[in-house]
Amino acid sequence: MHTAVKRFVVALLISLSLGLSSAAFAQTVAPINVNSADEELLAELPGIGPSRAAAIIEERETNGAFTNADDLTRVSGIGPATVDRMRDQVTFEE
Repeated sequence: MHTAVKRFVVALLISLSLGLSSAAFAQTVAPINVNSADEELLAELPGIGPSRAAAIIEERETNGAFTNADDLTRVSGIGPATVDRMRDQVTFEE
């Protein structure tokens, strides 16, 4: 029984370590430039899948570059809550 507890504790510590390192990695990823990113990259943003990514590209090609995160609400289906979730993960260089 003692060996089973040790194994459980080791497995738990490994799981926690992997989880924490994943969270740390996620925080160090470079922001995505909304004005130049392709559909695949845009789809990685929280709340943005392939169809919204395509809509972002269509919007920027039709109506010009985005200047800030709030401009993303020009895209149908992207509201303030979605913008807030991705605000620190996007840039807007032209």
